[in-house]
Amino acid sequence: MRGRRRFRTTAAAVALLCAATLAGGCSAGPEPAPVPQRAATPKPAPAPTPVWNASPGSVAAVGDSITRAFDACTLLADCPEVSWATGTDAAVNSLALRLLGPERVAARSWNLARSGARMAELPEQMAAAAAERPELVTVMMGANDACRTRVADMTPVEEFRASFKAALARLRAGVPKAQVYVASVPDLKRLWETGRVSPASLRVWRLGVCASMLADAEDLGPAAEARRTKVRERVMAYNRVLREECAKDARCRDDGGAVFGFAFDGTELSPWDWFHPSRDGQARLAEIAYRRITLR
Repeated sequence: MRGRRRFRTTAAAVALLCAATLAGGCSAGPEPAPVPQRAATPKPAPAPTPVWNASPGSVAAVGDSITRAFDACTLLADCPEVSWATGTDAAVNSLALRLLGPERVAARSWNLARSGARMAELPEQMAAAAAERPELVTVMMGANDACRTRVADMTPVEEFRASFKAALARLRAGVPKAQVYVASVPDLKRLWETGRVSPASLRVWRLGVCASMLADAEDLGPAAEARRTKVRERVMAYNRVLREECAKDARCRDDGGAVFGFAFDGTELSPWDWFHPSRDGQARLAEIAYRRITLR
């Protein structure tokens, strides 16, 4: 009897406790251990689409006399068929020929450069390029900004920067996804070093070719050397601008200083002015551009 009363008392106490704790419930024993859940297999992230297309289907070229192949075929004349960028000459094997093939180069490439152009003209050229809606635009501009009658006439660096930025903006306004290849400005002092030993080049340079660098080419005095150093430093500053501004655009590649660093020899310079690239020089520029543009 005592045992039954003790059981009833204990059961009543448990019932009262359960009633007082309805929110928490009541358990007569320990809760069962949770069943472990199988971890979900993570899905692989999709590979990002490359921004740079190593095989563009059309090419527009902007720039100056180098891209127009001035003095490459005849004296004082453009020769765009041997241009490094868009030429049709098989011996040069231009960038456009390499990318597009001979059957498409005429219809899918445009040479919009102008001999004598300086960076201030590039926005206008870029607008013309945008109208063609190319997949790739090549830029080689800046030598004429340094090649002036006097050192004091060289384009100030910030003006050079402002014009280049404006040119990229004009292109982006018309063709947001066009790719841009930017060649560095050649090392004008190296051209002087190459040609100053040639009587033929000295005769031509006296006519005023790139006077800021090439005037009095035989003068090795301190004043002449200081002048040439200033021109070279300005060219290097221009190349920094091109590199810095290009780096801000995901669809822009510069040449890594390859054109500036290229040592043109006598066969790669025009026999008429010893300054502009010859056919061979144009071929070397095409090789440099193609390697950089097709790098994945």
